[in-house]
Amino acid sequence: MQSNDTQRHSSSFLLAADDKEFILSDEMRPLRFAMEYAKAELALRKACICSTVVVFGSARIPSPEQLAQLGNGDDRKLEAVKRRAVYYEKARAFAHLVSLRGGALGAAQGCAENVIATGGGPGIMEAANRGATEAGAPSIGFNIALPVEQEPNAYSTPALTFSFHYFAMRKMHLAMRANALAVFPGGFGTLDELFEILTLLQTRKMPSVPVVLFGRDYWRRVINFDALAEEGAISETDRQLFDIVDEPEEAWEVLCRHGLRAHLPPRRMHSTMRAGAIASAPTCD
Repeated sequence: MQSNDTQRHSSSFLLAADDKEFILSDEMRPLRFAMEYAKAELALRKACICSTVVVFGSARIPSPEQLAQLGNGDDRKLEAVKRRAVYYEKARAFAHLVSLRGGALGAAQGCAENVIATGGGPGIMEAANRGATEAGAPSIGFNIALPVEQEPNAYSTPALTFSFHYFAMRKMHLAMRANALAVFPGGFGTLDELFEILTLLQTRKMPSVPVVLFGRDYWRRVINFDALAEEGAISETDRQLFDIVDEPEEAWEVLCRHGLRAHLPPRRMHSTMRAGAIASAPTCD
């Protein structure tokens, strides 16, 4: 009898789910996009994550441990690093506060609200995940695969630490459960994420949520929002889409004043996230 080894070892004979070359082909990009949505969505539902508070900020801001390794010196760059390092502790404290007061500990009751969500990497992202962990709360890390591979920080909840290829899908997950946004000093990536959310709010493509920018001196030097309004590029009402703050407690008060509350957007109800759980979820007080 003639052997069928050639047929059995042909790539065409592989099950579609086992054929990596097929899955990574250009033609299958729509399915890969859908899988990136589904994988994170199913994990978040399983963990009973109803809503989040998203924290953006620079990956280059050092932790206290990294700062200690830099030593002491008069170099101007070192001094600039030390000035930025204060935001690590502010992000850590903010995430700790939100996790304790906002309902992130409520997963066992069927719905964890205002769970800290970050881009999953170092710097401000690490600080926020760390603050949540120190509060005993879950936190999310939405990592992105980059040419210089981003390593997930050690503080996001392992079962809620994701990796994305597509920036668009990562941004969608960052936005779709967000009850609030806190933005710390950062560069291109932080600005991209900030203006993505502000544009969605401006165009009413997402529910109204409060936005706080940490660091009055930084944001007033980096972006001249007044000039944008004076030039007619944005309206006066657009400037009310965010507040600028300096301290974690101040940020919490602003978020509460602007209606931070537990909510679950429609069409994402989970069997453990029923209306009773939502109704009884904590609000600011």
